[in-house]
Amino acid sequence: MIKGIGIDTTRISRIEKMVNTLTDGALGRLFTEAELSEAANRGGAASYEYLATRFAAKEAVFKALAPLTEKKRFDLRIVETLNTPDGAPYVNPIYKSLQGEKLDSILQETGVTALHISMTTEGDYATAFVIAEGIDGPSGISPALAIITPPRAR
Repeated sequence: MIKGIGIDTTRISRIEKMVNTLTDGALGRLFTEAELSEAANRGGAASYEYLATRFAAKEAVFKALAPLTEKKRFDLRIVETLNTPDGAPYVNPIYKSLQGEKLDSILQETGVTALHISMTTEGDYATAFVIAEGIDGPSGISPALAIITPPRAR
């Protein structure tokens, strides 16, 4: 069952400017060590594109999950997006932030069992789309869908 969806688009040039003006410490507060390492391995324009898709992914995951949490918010730094050996992106649920937070605790709280992610770039734009899949809410209707979907007549 779909529990939440999120989408975000960011300008690659915005991320390039951020990378060229922020200190390494500041970048480390936005991206994980693995994300920064992979971007550095790609080098040049490909590194900005890589980080832009990761930034969009963090925002898209937030939009899919935050409305399902009790606090309606969480630290974006717990969202780490990597690639499988064949290049497909995935959200790493076990990444642990410096503050000790882990995405899997948010997934457990919300009943989300899988995050499906797609990312793309076109020109100066990077976009990420996330579907949060999970178990039914207490009423048998997903909390995210209950708002916009009237219950079926019985």
